[in-house]
Amino acid sequence: MFFGAVPLAEAEGAVLAHSVALPGRRLRKGASLTARDIQELAKAGLREVVVAKLGAGDVGEDIAATRLAQAMTKGAQGVTVTKAFTGRVNIVADAPGVALIDAKVVTAVNSCDPMITCATVPPLARLDKGSLIATIKIISYGVAAEDLARSEVAVAQANPAVGLHATKLKSACLIVTLTDAAPSSDKGVAAMKGRLEALGMSLGTVVEVPHRSEAIAASIKHMQEELCLVLTASATSDAQDIAPEGVRLAGGQVTRFGMPVDPGNLLFLGDYVGKPVIGLPGCARSPALNGADFVLERVACGLEVTSADIAQMGVGGLLKEIPQRPQPRRGPFQFE
Repeated sequence: MFFGAVPLAEAEGAVLAHSVALPGRRLRKGASLTARDIQELAKAGLREVVVAKLGAGDVGEDIAATRLAQAMTKGAQGVTVTKAFTGRVNIVADAPGVALIDAKVVTAVNSCDPMITCATVPPLARLDKGSLIATIKIISYGVAAEDLARSEVAVAQANPAVGLHATKLKSACLIVTLTDAAPSSDKGVAAMKGRLEALGMSLGTVVEVPHRSEAIAASIKHMQEELCLVLTASATSDAQDIAPEGVRLAGGQVTRFGMPVDPGNLLFLGDYVGKPVIGLPGCARSPALNGADFVLERVACGLEVTSADIAQMGVGGLLKEIPQRPQPRRGPFQFE
């Protein structure tokens, strides 16, 4: 691709590299110069203009961005690829869910040519309908066809490289345990209802029971929804504590207690007759981001969450402090 200043006589059909102000209008950067444009530029006193000219082996920015976006979303469901504009194509979520990103493939694409770029949200980031998942931008006005082809070959390793894990589960029940000293459960219920609705789910049965394993077990056995959430009046501080024991007493199992995300350490995960059970940490009473969100979002999208998956959440798991925490990280003995 040629880039530089050329006489006006050689500029027709080339791509304008920098915007130019003309009497009554402005020629925008990226415009393909017409005969009329050349005439007006001459009348404005210009003798040359900075342009880009594609060579025989080059692909224009919009075509290149579109081709790459289509390759990266091949086989993906629940996403929209926008129309190219100035070498940019966006990939947008059509529904709530979490991002499907093949990080190795995205890195391979970005290694083909510095002019070919793909930026994404983090893998498994939560998405709303209309959320941007990725943007593909051709930095220059065109790229070599062979470099574009190499990026498409890199993408062919994935199916797809960018997409959406849409929400699969539709409903959840919430078991809230009570003690005489426990605060009202209204805020916790409202916070969980909001989380579920953001994922496209509904909160079905909400049942309040005494803070005993037998009461939790009985409620689990009666759940009709696809997911069971347990919010306890007293923090779950051990794998044998009241709530995990309630899951086992019902005939279920606990697959993980504790997570390296703060706030959110005291979460547990299990299942009952094939339905997931999430024991919520106390910070889930607040709508602020916490470790429970990481697990809930993946479970809602039908993704398996293993103990190893939760262990990996520690990197990036130190979240913003929330004022509702009864035990803030910074105690009176710590210096600011």
